[in-house]
Amino acid sequence: MNTGYISKVAAFIFVLTISIFSQTENPSVSLDNFDPQRDPSTDLKLAVNFAEPNNKRIILDVGGEWCIWCHRLDAFIQSHERIKNLIDQNFVWVKINYSKENKNEKFLSAYPEIPGFPHLFVLEQGGAFLHSQDTGVLEQDKDYSEEKILTFLNEWLPNREK
Repeated sequence: MNTGYISKVAAFIFVLTISIFSQTENPSVSLDNFDPQRDPSTDLKLAVNFAEPNNKRIILDVGGEWCIWCHRLDAFIQSHERIKNLIDQNFVWVKINYSKENKNEKFLSAYPEIPGFPHLFVLEQGGAFLHSQDTGVLEQDKDYSEEKILTFLNEWLPNREK
């Protein structure tokens, strides 16, 4: 067989695999840190492309690698199965970096002012703004409250009547 033909077939299979994966997996899985190099507009477009056909809402998690409470929130979610499952089934979680390297001011100017970090914005599946959530009210002692986070998430579940 021709080497060029094999390369083209391999490239086609790779693109097809990525395409299938992107349609079946929640894109937030790959956004596991706050990356100053990421383009939040592109990430939001990807989230909308996944959220709309899967009837999920979008949560923008604004923070930075410098933010201890951002890491606490991530760890809390990962260690609480009910919260993790509720998010996985109903939301696309997108991390938006805010740091001295990149404040993403142009992107964030479309949303209400952020009083502290992490901060969550709930968006409709098409990207329309619904709610601004100060995570300070979700805290309990030196961590987060499972009850408060579940209440918040349940309040913003997507409309399942479609």
